[in-house]
Amino acid sequence: MENTDHSENKETGKSGVPLNPAKKKINIRFIILFVILVSVGAIYGTVKYLHSQKHEETDDAQIEALISPVIPHVSGYIERVYVSDNQFVNKGDTLLVLDDRDFTLRLHEAEAGLASATSNVAIAQAGVPVTKANVVTSEANVETVEAQIEAAKVDVWRANQDFERYKNLIKDHSITQQQYEQALAAKQTAERKLNVLETQKLSAARQTEAISSQKEVNSGNILSAKAMVLKGQAAIDAAKLQLSYTVITAQVDGQISTVSLQKGQFVQAGQSLFSIVPTASKWVVANFKETQLEKIAIGQKVTIEVDAFPGHEIEGVVSSFSPATGAKQSLLPPDNASGNFVKTVQRLPVKIEFNHPDDAFIKRLRAGMNVLVDIHLDSSAEKG
Repeated sequence: MENTDHSENKETGKSGVPLNPAKKKINIRFIILFVILVSVGAIYGTVKYLHSQKHEETDDAQIEALISPVIPHVSGYIERVYVSDNQFVNKGDTLLVLDDRDFTLRLHEAEAGLASATSNVAIAQAGVPVTKANVVTSEANVETVEAQIEAAKVDVWRANQDFERYKNLIKDHSITQQQYEQALAAKQTAERKLNVLETQKLSAARQTEAISSQKEVNSGNILSAKAMVLKGQAAIDAAKLQLSYTVITAQVDGQISTVSLQKGQFVQAGQSLFSIVPTASKWVVANFKETQLEKIAIGQKVTIEVDAFPGHEIEGVVSSFSPATGAKQSLLPPDNASGNFVKTVQRLPVKIEFNHPDDAFIKRLRAGMNVLVDIHLDSSAEKG
């Protein structure tokens, strides 16, 4: 019994608590590890807090670029396609050609119309000298008739005088009845001749007016013919313009998207055939939460890291803010007045431009790539 108690005292000790040196070592390691973790967490939290006071970050950002659609101005059948998928082109390069036979015929038709209009101008102008000559002749006829009328008036006056004398003489039987009748006939003949001449004068005057009116008509015909010439020239210009549209060229320098066209395919005017993405003019659109916008301002420095090229930082600057949130600019914007309202933090697109847009690395970027944006709030900026 004594030996048994002695062995138990060795295991439990004087206080009766079991002795376990290995357990004490584990507790010390745990405490040390816990302290290290808490310290690292505290340091990390402090660093992140200090960083957040001078920086605003978001990974909801993408590379953006202008996309130039290739759209034909006229409808037609494709004659030939000169480009393929992902090909680089320069401004002015021919992309595809449409069948131009219909447009060539329209141009020939317009040219024929112009030739006809020009001929009509020549004909109208040729009638002007003839009309002027007729006016001069008619006016001369009027003057001749007027002179004849004056002579006829003299004859009438003389015949009247003779008739009055013979009238008195017949009463005294100084002349014969035959002589009296001759005087009466001469008087009547002179008067009728005067009436005829006056009628001729009225006719000549009317003829002169008609010819003068024809002169005005000729002038109007010339103006109308000249207007038809201008119309014909405009038709030619329009036909040439339509014909030029059969050759579709690149409007910008850039890279072609997928080209799914082939010879003989019919395309409509206004139809989007494919796109050209310019090699230059790229920027970043970062969608920041509305709670992040308080200290962000135009002109602040930005550090950009592209997901496709980790570790490569690009410098940029805040350029502008969108006038509305992304939700408001969507196809179906939310209407908080209908249904149950649930407050959602909105995001506002912020445009960021590269400091060196012509850099070779920038040209490697593609529209739609995801990027990480870090705005330096302590950099120079323009509020508002």
